[in-house]
Amino acid sequence: MYKIIGANQQEYGPVSAEQLRQWIAEGRADANTQAQLEGTTEWRPLRDFPDFAASFGTSPLPPPPSAPSSFAAPVPVFEESGRMLARQQVSGPAVGLIVTAALGLAVSVLGLVASIVGVGMAGMQSTGTSSMPWLQFYTGAVGVVIRIVGIAICAFILYGGLKMRKLENHGLCMAASIVAMIPCLSPCCLVGLPIGIWAVVVLSKPGVKQYFT
Repeated sequence: MYKIIGANQQEYGPVSAEQLRQWIAEGRADANTQAQLEGTTEWRPLRDFPDFAASFGTSPLPPPPSAPSSFAAPVPVFEESGRMLARQQVSGPAVGLIVTAALGLAVSVLGLVASIVGVGMAGMQSTGTSSMPWLQFYTGAVGVVIRIVGIAICAFILYGGLKMRKLENHGLCMAASIVAMIPCLSPCCLVGLPIGIWAVVVLSKPGVKQYFT
């Protein structure tokens, strides 16, 4: 039985020599793939094991040149499995960012409508609460500007969540996650704070970051 290290630097196995020969025939492993015989501690290239000499021929493979053309083979199955695992890990926080952005957009749009029609100001005048000037900050022209900025911020968080699901633009996704945590920026900070922390933690994992394009 053997263990091998895939292209994503994760261990696979133990598997039988027959199964490993099948992987070699399918291009999932090659002569340079590091392997370990069960019961030993040494890692060696597959070409050094007698069980697989026939799979690679009698002459050893030359060392890989610096040009990338020698690695123009199809992506190994281990890299694909690593990418799938990364997608699974970012799926939860990405959906959380999308939901946070959607809630924030709803709040901001409703607030924008209220500011435009002057509902808050009219209510303050009718109830005689003019001693509460802080309400004026969220009505009228100032309120419209605040709501528009909130809509733009929510749109940015939404875009970051969509990109995160596709493993695209790691820096943008990290920025959207941080923005979602800031109370004065995110209209739904109570939801955005835990979601943003979750997203940052997942995005910081090396096994996730390496698969971003």
